[in-house]
Amino acid sequence: MAYAADPAAKDLSAKVESVKEQAAAKAATFKGSAESSKPAPRPVQVSAAERAAAAAALDKSAGAGTSAAVDATPLVKANPGLGVFAVATGTGAHGFTLKSRVTTSAASALRVEVNWGDGSPVETRYTTDATSLDSRHSYAKVGAHTATVTVTDLNNEVSSTDTVKLLSYGSEFTPHDPTRLLDTRDGTGTDYAHAVPAYGSTRVKVGGNSGIPLGATAVALNVTVTNAAADGHVLAYASGGPRPEASIVNFVKGQTVPNLTIVPVGADGYVELVNNSWGQADLIADVTGYFTRSEASGYTSVNPTRFVDTRSWNGGRGAGLPGGSTTGLRILGQAGVPASGVTAVALNVTVTNPKDAGHLSVFPAGSGLPSTSNLNFVGGQTVANSVIVPVGADGWINVRNGSWNSTDMVIDVVGYYSPDSKAAYLPVEPTRLHDSREWSPVAAQDYRYFWLSDGEPSVKAFVLNTTVTNTKDDGHLSVAPDPNTKARYLAGNPVWPAVPNSSNLNWTKGKTVPNLVQASTGTTGVIDFWNRGWMPTDLVIDMFGLYETD
Repeated sequence: MAYAADPAAKDLSAKVESVKEQAAAKAATFKGSAESSKPAPRPVQVSAAERAAAAAALDKSAGAGTSAAVDATPLVKANPGLGVFAVATGTGAHGFTLKSRVTTSAASALRVEVNWGDGSPVETRYTTDATSLDSRHSYAKVGAHTATVTVTDLNNEVSSTDTVKLLSYGSEFTPHDPTRLLDTRDGTGTDYAHAVPAYGSTRVKVGGNSGIPLGATAVALNVTVTNAAADGHVLAYASGGPRPEASIVNFVKGQTVPNLTIVPVGADGYVELVNNSWGQADLIADVTGYFTRSEASGYTSVNPTRFVDTRSWNGGRGAGLPGGSTTGLRILGQAGVPASGVTAVALNVTVTNPKDAGHLSVFPAGSGLPSTSNLNFVGGQTVANSVIVPVGADGWINVRNGSWNSTDMVIDVVGYYSPDSKAAYLPVEPTRLHDSREWSPVAAQDYRYFWLSDGEPSVKAFVLNTTVTNTKDDGHLSVAPDPNTKARYLAGNPVWPAVPNSSNLNWTKGKTVPNLVQASTGTTGVIDFWNRGWMPTDLVIDMFGLYETD
């Protein structure tokens, strides 16, 4: 089997976990109210049964010789130093670690209760001294929550409480009719019409624009480069954040090329786009949805499943999509998508055999034809792009062939968004996971496997920017979950995975091509990247975020 490099090059799960926890902790640390108010203990009544339960718990945990007995009757003396101070830190899309610092001025039996405020069982522990206790919890849904920590002195019958207001780091998706937010050709979204200069940047206003709320954490943008005066690539990142090394669109002089990206939004509501080229270029940005730290639609990944292939329509006669036509497709109930309750679908759309130049627009049924496009192509080209499209009220989506001539189209379903879906999006700073140029190219008709979420069943999919470069022949890349576990690979007895019938990006000889991939982790957390070309090619993988249920 190809790629016999050090297993550490394939085991990326530790790196993924580190990036995830750094992002969650950085964005979500919350202090309780007691830190500033320091409330005095209040009187409570404690029953004999509660004292007996505490005595049993303390004896079990500390054994004989515990520093404070639990009397049958209260000591009726003050404990002015009794208190609890809580600090919560995000651990993932839904999860938190809560540190409760307990103080006391009396050696006494103390009961500590953590109520997460969502109907889950109250956590109860006992101690006799000042201490710090750690608790961990994952909420079923993202959004605002309140955790309450109460410490009770069972002998002196006084109690103190702290509350922590939490906001989970995970974000859920709200679809948006395809809408143009930026077009430097005509000044849409800018002060005036002008191309982005060489190595210059432009800003896309997201929060507070076109009905997108302030506080949006990430946005699904289809970014298109056109009128490029030289070869180059585009970078996208949150305003105020670090500039990444990962590109989202690569282009050559004179080319018009789009690519979908899910990019974090800065605190000021903007996204930065950089023209990394020696020449000026026009940039276009179209929104199809956004993420917020509140309940909306979660994500469910599916194994990439072919939904449409017009090459097999009409008995395989290759009629394709006629020029200037709009085709309706019922997506609900098809290719792993439920028959109801779905707000948007994640697709990979490929154009092939176009008879002329043109573009393709994918949009929800029941809405007007947008001014946006998802793919641009020239005659004879095969080109793919990821698409996130809202689903019409009738369960259909539309595809418009903006060419004067016919073309074939292939659509693969990779996932869907719905209020019942459990996985929330956790954006991270763009992180390079793999660059085969540091190791060896992916062999022809072979695959490279990576352990991305081994031991992390809550991670359901990754948002990756995959790039092929140093291409020596035409080909395409397919990304799919692997049936083998990490343990099976390490044991040296994996089964050869079935070759996917889906594709994620297509390339021609000598081109560098990126594309967004929403990669399912399947049941093992191992993901395969297939080189479906007849010559070796280099592969670069950058992580922009992940979907998880915890």
